[in-house]
Amino acid sequence: MSTEKKAGLDALLTPEESVLVLIDHQPFQFANLNSHEPTMIVNNVVGLAKAAKVFDVPTILTTVLEERGGLILQGLQDVFPEQKPINRTLINTWQDERVVDAVKATGRRKLILAGLWTEVCLAMPAIQAAGEGFEVFAVTDASGSGSKEGHDMAVRRMVQAGVTPITWLAVASEWQRDWAREKTIAGTTELMLQHGGATGVAYAWETQLLATDRA
Repeated sequence: MSTEKKAGLDALLTPEESVLVLIDHQPFQFANLNSHEPTMIVNNVVGLAKAAKVFDVPTILTTVLEERGGLILQGLQDVFPEQKPINRTLINTWQDERVVDAVKATGRRKLILAGLWTEVCLAMPAIQAAGEGFEVFAVTDASGSGSKEGHDMAVRRMVQAGVTPITWLAVASEWQRDWAREKTIAGTTELMLQHGGATGVAYAWETQLLATDRA
């Protein structure tokens, strides 16, 4: 289990310590996604990927048997057009040396994961990486399962293994942390407008009424 702190300021995420791995957001997995509304997962995982881009967080894309299960979600590929996802045969991403080597090459120990399905392609690497000393965060609303029970039981199991559940907006908010971080305010604002649901709609309305620039 990870030996990192689970409470206190150091337990929160920073862009400088984070690395993100997005696992198997492919057509086959979406076809049996019943724990969440699929469009919500699409919105959230693309929002998470864009947040990583805004904050310069290293991001690794990976698929499983893409020749059968389909290419990665186009919205994710569009965020990282230069990156070819690591296509695996191993169900457990953390058993693929290419993925592990890519994570370790960043030198970062706060590992953020999201994947389909929760109880398989997310839980397996999360539990293993936590056991190898990484501080692992599972983005539960950018992940999903074939059933609500499958998703919920997987989250419980990961928590017992020392993994921290978190939502994509919490990740982005911890990365921003301070509105004095002016470099990323425009990107974060645009992120909320595109993927923040009612918050983005309300902000767009506010800027309309005030006749001010969005950023």
